[in-house]
Amino acid sequence: MAQTQYSHTFDNGLVLLAERMDWLESAAFAVLIPSGYSHDPDDHLGLSNFLCEMLQRGCGDRTSRQFVEDLDRLGVDRSVSLSANHASFGGATLASNICDTLSIYGDLILRPHLPAEQLEDARMVCYQELLATEDDLAAKAIQALRERHYGQPWGRSAQGDEAGLQRTTIEDIRNQYQQTFRPDGAIISVAGKIEWNSLLDHVSSLFADWDNTPVPHVNESPPLGGYSHIPYDSSQTQIAIAYDSVPYRHEDYFKARGAVGVLSDGMSSRLFTRIREELGLCYTVYASSHSLRDRGSVIAYSGTSTERAQETLDELINELRRIGDGIEEAELTRLKARVKSTLIMQQESSASRAGSIAGDWYHLGRIRALDEIGSIIDGLTCETVNTYLDENRPQRFTVVTLGEKELEVPIDVS
Repeated sequence: MAQTQYSHTFDNGLVLLAERMDWLESAAFAVLIPSGYSHDPDDHLGLSNFLCEMLQRGCGDRTSRQFVEDLDRLGVDRSVSLSANHASFGGATLASNICDTLSIYGDLILRPHLPAEQLEDARMVCYQELLATEDDLAAKAIQALRERHYGQPWGRSAQGDEAGLQRTTIEDIRNQYQQTFRPDGAIISVAGKIEWNSLLDHVSSLFADWDNTPVPHVNESPPLGGYSHIPYDSSQTQIAIAYDSVPYRHEDYFKARGAVGVLSDGMSSRLFTRIREELGLCYTVYASSHSLRDRGSVIAYSGTSTERAQETLDELINELRRIGDGIEEAELTRLKARVKSTLIMQQESSASRAGSIAGDWYHLGRIRALDEIGSIIDGLTCETVNTYLDENRPQRFTVVTLGEKELEVPIDVS
């Protein structure tokens, strides 16, 4: 069988990954730089997000406007995001344009202007992002939950806070860039209609001479857990719950993910059927798996009215506990069909695969083929999932509510 997946680690620690998808005419890339918000100083929360905004305001021989116009001329559909561990830049374009696109991002990563005259404009963009999260009550509750469940710095908000944004100077931005933008731990992944040797040579010409810097120290604090209520004058109540699970790299991850799928994948799932459809308690309810590199959790959420909030919380916790009693064959069969549909759609998207293989390398140290994931899903049985659930029953819930009234939570909440 012809090789379709490739990897190369440069002497400076940068990893290049690729997956050839010859049936496509597109190519997509993901660049993960180890400059996540876990590296924000305590008195400058939001600094890494601020840096991401400033990075896009001119690089190499391009002004801020030329940077945008050159990417538009290449037809690049692009994105920027920030996680606890990475600043991520991604995009998709015609396969013939991928090397020219990577050249532009090489300038962004290695030769950003970080122009002082655009600091206030960038600050206003970051303020608007912060205000948007404050106005999204569901996101506000879930963010508070993550802070309480993971502790610092892993539960932080990427947007930081107003005080941190206000005190940030151009020197802070430039220092953060110098301290956190380094090749050791950085990942570049490309998927689509590519030629590996040409891609390797091109990326080498861009990044092989990128110098390393020492890894910044991260200060951690233990999570608070337990229950917290955020008073808010609203006719709605937001309910967010978390409990510990296994991270993506764990051998039992797909068993845990299978159980969460029974809870929340689709309109036939338990949470939707029981809490929304049968009882009519809420307008939305779901659960999802969340994974950092060395820890994971299940996060559940429901939005409901003030009057029905207590009953919604009670029923949500009951359903989370009940999954520990096991799943049924029909539920697992429906879940497998949904997961396989997702895998097939991934095969049709170069952007999806570029992101997936970068994530695989970060979590696993290797690329996990779609066929391998399909085999793992096929191998799930009620017996294996139920054995896992019996040994790892949901417990020690962290709970955050946001709304008019504080709710009563079970006494065994951590």
